[in-house]
Amino acid sequence: MNKRQTRLFAAGSTAIAALIFLVLTVDSHRQFPELTNTDQLTDEVVRGQDVWHANNCINCHTLLGEGAYYAPDLTKITKMRGTPYLTAFLKDPAQFYDEERHRRLMPNPNLSDDEISDVIAFMDWVANVDNQGWPPRPILVSGSSLPGADLSVAQQAGRGKELPPGATPVKEGNDPVALGEAVFRSATPACNACHSIAPGVNMAGPTLAGLAERAEGIIDSIEYEGHATTPEEFILESIVDPSIYLHPGEMYSANGVSFMPDTYGDSLSDEELEHLVAYLSSIK
Repeated sequence: MNKRQTRLFAAGSTAIAALIFLVLTVDSHRQFPELTNTDQLTDEVVRGQDVWHANNCINCHTLLGEGAYYAPDLTKITKMRGTPYLTAFLKDPAQFYDEERHRRLMPNPNLSDDEISDVIAFMDWVANVDNQGWPPRPILVSGSSLPGADLSVAQQAGRGKELPPGATPVKEGNDPVALGEAVFRSATPACNACHSIAPGVNMAGPTLAGLAERAEGIIDSIEYEGHATTPEEFILESIVDPSIYLHPGEMYSANGVSFMPDTYGDSLSDEELEHLVAYLSSIK
C-alpha cells in the first residue's frame, strides 16, 4: 500500500466510523423518550427529585449506578416495596431498622406528607426507566433479589427467562415444592425481596420459617377473623388478601392495611399459587 492509498484508507475509515457514530447517536436520541419514561415526567416527579437532592440521599443510596453504594440501591425500590410501606418507612425509619439490631441506621429525614408522596413518585419514575440491566450488580435491599433477578430457577415457573450457566430447570411434573420455590423467587414483586426463610430473620415482612405451624395457632386464636380452616388455606388467603390477618408489628401494616401487595391473586395463575403454597408450607 503506497502513501496515497494509505491516506485514502485512513480518510475512508474515519468517515465510515464517524457515520456509524452519527447513526448510533441519532438512534439513541430517538429511543430516549421511551427508554427514559419521559412522558411520565410529572411535576410531582420533579418535586420528588428536588427532595432527593435537598436531603442528599445520594450520599448513601444509589440510583442507576450513581451514588455512594453505602446504603441499598434504590433504582427498583418501588418494584419491591409498595407505597404504603415506603410512606411508613420515610415517616419513621427507626421502626423498621435500628443500629443495635441491624447495624445500620437511616436518619429520619423529617419529610412532610407531600414531600414523601413526591419522593416516592420520583423513585417510581426511576424504577420504570429502562436501564437495560444497569448497574449489572446493584446493592440489593436486605440482600434479596430483584424481581426476576434470581434466574437460577426462574424458568421453572414457565416465565420464559433464560437460565444462567450451570442452572438446571425443573421439568414439567416435578415436585410442586420446587416449582413453588421458583414462583417465590420470580413473582413480581419477588417474595424473597421482603421475606426471609431463615428462623428469626425478619425483613420488610416477617420470616416465613415455620409458617404452616404458626398458621395452625393463628387459625385457632380469637384474633383471627379469616375463613381458613387449614394451614394451606391460611397461607393462600394471606397471599391473595394479606390484610385479612395482620402480623403483629408496626413495620408490617398501617391503618389496618398490610404493606404486602394484594396483587398476587391476579398476577399469579391458580397453578402458581398452588405451587407457592406447597413451598411455603414446607419451610420449617
